[in-house]
Amino acid sequence: MNMQEKTAFLFSGQGSQYVGMGKDLYEASPEAARIFDGAEKVLGFALKEACFGGTEEALKATDVSQPAIVTASIAAFEAFKARFKIVPSFAAGLSLGEYSALIASGALNFEDGIRLISKRGRLMEDASKKHPGKMAAVLELPAEKLKEACVLSGAEIANLNCPGQTVITGRAEAVNKAMELCTQAGAKRVIPLEVSGGFHSSLMSEAAEGLKDVLDGISFSSPVFPVISNYTAQPQSEESRIKENLVNQIKGSVRWEESMRFILAQGVRKFYEFGPGKVLKGLMRRIDSGVQVVNIEKFSDLEQLS
Repeated sequence: MNMQEKTAFLFSGQGSQYVGMGKDLYEASPEAARIFDGAEKVLGFALKEACFGGTEEALKATDVSQPAIVTASIAAFEAFKARFKIVPSFAAGLSLGEYSALIASGALNFEDGIRLISKRGRLMEDASKKHPGKMAAVLELPAEKLKEACVLSGAEIANLNCPGQTVITGRAEAVNKAMELCTQAGAKRVIPLEVSGGFHSSLMSEAAEGLKDVLDGISFSSPVFPVISNYTAQPQSEESRIKENLVNQIKGSVRWEESMRFILAQGVRKFYEFGPGKVLKGLMRRIDSGVQVVNIEKFSDLEQLS
């Protein structure tokens, strides 16, 4: 392993959860076990049971999946950190994963982070019930045509993930209309997403206000390495700006492709993806297939690196 090359750490977003995630890490790594035990203590519900052996349906609930994914991601990160002394040039996380990146960077302590994420999940769930919405992925449609469909339907852009993959969001009827327009405009596929609301849209404005109040009571430190904001696609280390970006992120677009292009432009050619699934590796393949992405999800992934 070349310790000198420029690296970046990436952290999984919502939707990457699956029953069984983190179980082998919990059993094999004392560092990972400490993270799971600590999270369960803070949350006050059976998080390990939900992650290791519950049902997909129970794990999918926003207020369960969000703290579960962050816990599994930080458990993988801590198990990795105990073995390898790598300080990345940058870190980033997809939507929810931005919180994992901030925790990993030392900007946010783990207990505060888990409390914050638990409240964020509840705020988003409440907003979804009050203002029902949906999301859909649009594949292979030129940006101008996608924007036109959103303008005509009232849908909004949630995620700019990679070339040829954009997620739209908003009120259910607006997204349904936009899906129809995107199909007519020549999209290769339009796929409704398995989420409980129209996240990253103006429907989350009340959740954003609630999150701002929660963030006001939490202190952030200077990160050990820069974390890229989903909202600005730029690194941010000032406490007030980090908080502002997290509030804007909940109701605004996730600029993932731009974030990755920023990191790539700084000369980073190796990425480590922490947490469940391999979504970010797949997106990077579409952004720049010439870089290496190493997944750190199971204990065997760490053993292979040793």
